[in-house]
Amino acid sequence: MKVDGGLGLTPNIEKIAKEARSQEERGYDGIWTAETSHDPFLPLTIAAEHTQNLELGTSIAVAFARNPMVLANIGWDLQALSEGRFNLGLGSQIKPHITKRFSMEWSKPAARMREMVSAMRAIWNTWMTGEKLEFRGDFYTHTLMTPFFTPDKSDLGDFGAPKVYLAGVGELMTQVAGEVCDGFIAHGFTTEKYLREVTLPNLAIGREKAGKSLEGFSISGPFFVVTGQNEEEMQFAESATRQQIAFYGSTPAYKGVLELHGWEGLQDELNQLSKQGKWVEMGTLIDDEMLNTFAVVAEPDKVAPELGRRYGDVIDRLSFYAPGQSNPEQWRGVMEALKEV
Repeated sequence: MKVDGGLGLTPNIEKIAKEARSQEERGYDGIWTAETSHDPFLPLTIAAEHTQNLELGTSIAVAFARNPMVLANIGWDLQALSEGRFNLGLGSQIKPHITKRFSMEWSKPAARMREMVSAMRAIWNTWMTGEKLEFRGDFYTHTLMTPFFTPDKSDLGDFGAPKVYLAGVGELMTQVAGEVCDGFIAHGFTTEKYLREVTLPNLAIGREKAGKSLEGFSISGPFFVVTGQNEEEMQFAESATRQQIAFYGSTPAYKGVLELHGWEGLQDELNQLSKQGKWVEMGTLIDDEMLNTFAVVAEPDKVAPELGRRYGDVIDRLSFYAPGQSNPEQWRGVMEALKEV
């Protein structure tokens, strides 16, 4: 199992090079950025220049805030700069963010995502082979590519185009990931039960549509971990994790996860509190059963065995959502144990 780190939700540009080198030296297999309050691609440009073996990826970049040509350019350049180490991780975000924050169109997200990835691959193919660009879809049309706008295919050497990962929760988006992508990023708001009973079957449906199996298809999991060196650290991590679970649970798009566990009534209550800005109060609604279902709650030396028990036969790379945990030596042991899974 590969173990990934990250550059945080608000990376400090001045410290990215040092942090990327540090994570590579500590043995992480990759570092991933998220699109929250900062651009997800710029930090990876810096990290690419200051590392040699570390995989680099976005988890996630908001696909519908861009178009296939823009993503094709960014993916191409980061793949070239990193010498084949870049993974383009995409996500749809939810409608209010796309329409109100990014002022972009929203419709049929699964079908649009399938077309977006297919269009991006068509653009890469044109750049690599010289074939005429002739992509016509319901959402995107790309039929113009002149030599002036075509990057040199030697940029990528023998690396080829970046691998494309797609994040998802719903069944249709998960099927799209299996059909047109190289890997899937499980949402943090995923349980072992949901992963096995909903995610995996739908990935298999998508792979079958593409005439492929799940063999060689990558599944990445950023999972909640509540741990600490003492009771104070454990309590802090537990409280923060309850609030994060509650935040995700308030989102209608993720209601299916709660429904699978018989907790669908919780979603409406959390959603109402979120509209009132009662974030701390929301966390108090996440009881111990829910916490232990979504998160591994354990002392540091028991984290890796429990993660391995839950997910070791399903995923091939893993990262942690572990509030308050910044002790590198603590995580070194966890990481080394997971790599043996």
